Amino acid sequence: MRQKPILRSGARGAIAAMAMSGLRQFSTSMGLVEKVPPEAVLEHTTPRFFRRVPAARRPAIIELAHWSYGAFGGALFGALPESVRRHPWAGPAYGLLVWAGFQAVIAPALGLSHKDKPAVMERLTLLADHVLYGIVVAASPWPHHDTPDDHAPERRTGHRGARHARGVRPGRSGSHQARLPRYQATVSARPVSKSLRGR
Repeated sequence: MRQKPILRSGARGAIAAMAMSGLRQFSTSMGLVEKVPPEAVLEHTTPRFFRRVPAARRPAIIELAHWSYGAFGGALFGALPESVRRHPWAGPAYGLLVWAGFQAVIAPALGLSHKDKPAVMERLTLLADHVLYGIVVAASPWPHHDTPDDHAPERRTGHRGARHARGVRPGRSGSHQARLPRYQATVSARPVSKSLRGR
């Protein structure tokens, strides 16, 4: 079903956003990033709501918003054709595309690029965590393969049929083949009867 890759990619998108949060915790503590994009977006789009939230609770609101963005971005990745998602460069390229889209479209539309323009090091740091986001989003399988399992029954049937062709019963690998030599050895080791020896 086409819906499964989208849902699974959306779940991976939320997890990828959590991975980004861990990296940003390091970058902000090192002074590489002054203000993360979700915080800037919330302050600009919903200033009254954001100010009403207690300062101790604001990081939780920022993280929830960030995870929601990540889940949406992951769902968009899952909607891409399978031929695109299967490439090893699809994840990093998608993360780079998300970062470029925010810098070129979303930030100017919200007026964020003209206000507190980020430094070069901050942009590079945000670029790095978006590449990490793309890698985690494209890390299939989680929790199952995104590709259709139409050929899975054939693989299971073919494997079982090969075992039957070798004379091995399913679930008892090698048992029949192991018994046959012992039976032949027992027959050959039996003593020859007196009637046969007298002939």
